[in-house]
Amino acid sequence: MIKLYIPAFDDLWFRQKMLSDPETMSYNNAYGGIIDFSNDKWEKWFDFWIKNHEEKRFYRYLFETEVDQFVGETAYHYNEDQGIFIADIIVSAEYRGKGYGSNGLKLLCKAAKSNGINELYDDIAVDNSAVNIFLKNGFYEEYRTDEIIMLKKEL
Repeated sequence: MIKLYIPAFDDLWFRQKMLSDPETMSYNNAYGGIIDFSNDKWEKWFDFWIKNHEEKRFYRYLFETEVDQFVGETAYHYNEDQGIFIADIIVSAEYRGKGYGSNGLKLLCKAAKSNGINELYDDIAVDNSAVNIFLKNGFYEEYRTDEIIMLKKEL
């Protein structure tokens, strides 16, 4: 069973592991692939996303209770320029294809709704197959450019 987990500071090794894994981050190749999340970045990131989220950011690990492992992360944040909440989900490459992305997205939508969010969006690169997970979970295509597909779900 998958559940949302608020990571402690010492749990950030998992985010570091995911962001540095080329296979997990292959969806991000158009934007540089892997992301540097070295230990010196942890404190500032943790303060911004976990401690001082200001009701504009929500971040959780996806935790699989049956295997007692973190399998991914899910989040949303308020985009000031667009005036919308943007969703985000990453499942570690070794756990893909097992339904964790879909289940994590459902949990994220439920959490957003309970936090008073009425709509979630995601701007996914046109070549990213994750768009299918969003479409299967009630998101629809609001518009498309040469680079992104903007998806939306009313909660």
